[in-house]
Amino acid sequence: MSPELITAAALIGEFAANTPVALPDSPPVQPPGTEGITTLLGWLKWVALAVCIAGLVAAGAMMAVNSRRGEGGEHAGKIAMALGGVIIISAATSLIGFLI
Repeated sequence: MSPELITAAALIGEFAANTPVALPDSPPVQPPGTEGITTLLGWLKWVALAVCIAGLVAAGAMMAVNSRRGEGGEHAGKIAMALGGVIIISAATSLIGFLI
């Protein structure tokens, strides 16, 4: 290869490396006719949170019943898992948005 060709290739490479590329970042748009999916997701989230609330109530009741036998502390893990589920369900949209 000639030195001029190597110099030209080096200049092109340097230009490409130092030139910022502005890629378009369009927001997600819901396709027409898919409004039912949004409703379904809302219902699913509501049911999931209702199950978490029922789990918290059940774990609290078991903790209260078993406290006389000294086994009440065993249910703290169940409460932590239910609260973790509430956090994940509530933050699902934000978590996905963060990953995108």
